[in-house]
Amino acid sequence: MPTVPLHDWNLAPRDAIALQRRLAGRVEREDRLGEVRRLAGVDIGFEQGGEVTRAAVVVLAWPPEVDGGFTVVEEVVHREPTRMPYIPGLLSFREVPAALAAFERLAVTPDLVMVDGQGIAHPRRLGVASHLGLWLDLPTIGVAKSRLCGRHGEPGPERGDWVPLTDGPDDEVIGAVLRSRAKVKPIFVSGGHRVSLPTALDWVIRCLVRTKLPEPTRLADRLASRRGGAAGAKG
Repeated sequence: MPTVPLHDWNLAPRDAIALQRRLAGRVEREDRLGEVRRLAGVDIGFEQGGEVTRAAVVVLAWPPEVDGGFTVVEEVVHREPTRMPYIPGLLSFREVPAALAAFERLAVTPDLVMVDGQGIAHPRRLGVASHLGLWLDLPTIGVAKSRLCGRHGEPGPERGDWVPLTDGPDDEVIGAVLRSRAKVKPIFVSGGHRVSLPTALDWVIRCLVRTKLPEPTRLADRLASRRGGAAGAKG
């Protein structure tokens, strides 16, 4: 699936930060998605000491089978030289180019994309899921294993319990801290692009099976590992 170029990737950190602030105003925080027939999961990591970026994309049929099993429609792993060193808050400039190249290799276009990373739960409201969503012009959801910014209480102990993740002097709600599995550390869910927080939470919970991660991102992570990948840290 080809994409229309949004901007140049060869930017100094100061220029990348300024671009993030501009692009954040283009992120749509309300629902704009149609019928979901294909659901994608994205996992992006690094290999060879960070010199190589690896993006894994798994496209699943929706709804799943009656027994909860998901049917894989297509899967792609793409590797390329890493373009930017690790700089806190600029991870999307390091990760998204490889993800875009992986999406370009897909024969089908997903209707909704779950990304292992932040959506608007980012200091400048442009995490990996939001940035990728703008490039693809697709609805995206951020599903992260750790907090990048914001404040929150402790969600209840049962699966599906959640509390808001807030940030700034006005306590802006930027995501949710979700107990995706009983007695297990919560995950951090935020809208990426064209998906509201209630809808993002609903889809993540619907995609939970037996582990703490929703199946789209869990299967993308498994695909990357099966293809010889080594997971990289998120920040």
